Amino acid sequence: MAEVVLRAQLSKVGLNGRVIVDSAGTGDWHVGERMNPPARNQLERRGYDGSAHRARQFGARWLAERDLVLAMDHSNLATLRSLARSAGAPGARGDADRGIRLFGEVAGLAGADVPDPYGGGPAEFARVLDMLEAGMANLAAQLRAVVGTPADER
Repeated sequence: MAEVVLRAQLSKVGLNGRVIVDSAGTGDWHVGERMNPPARNQLERRGYDGSAHRARQFGARWLAERDLVLAMDHSNLATLRSLARSAGAPGARGDADRGIRLFGEVAGLAGADVPDPYGGGPAEFARVLDMLEAGMANLAAQLRAVVGTPADER
């Protein structure tokens, strides 16, 4: 859900195609599968299209390829930071886990964890989508300030 919402928010602020966005889980559950139907249904109710999403697992080599990795909750944050430390600092990036942050801190959600609604009902998925929409709007605005827009480059 998060990737779909972020892509939409980036498009709204003129960053479509200017920021690379992807998503993956820390575990190998559901790798290759389509988005959970209740999640996809909730997205569709609000005008998003999650049909292209396929589950993937985060790989240690990704750390060197990304400027920012956002964890949705503290458990995933700890897993990602542990992976970064065991993989070593990627190149000249400094501390191995420097670019790994909690989404709720970066996106203006007062450091809140975004719960995994898997197995829950429509209300849980709607609540998570509310959090994602608010946080991704904040994140997109921050990225626009950092990246700028094509008009800013003239």
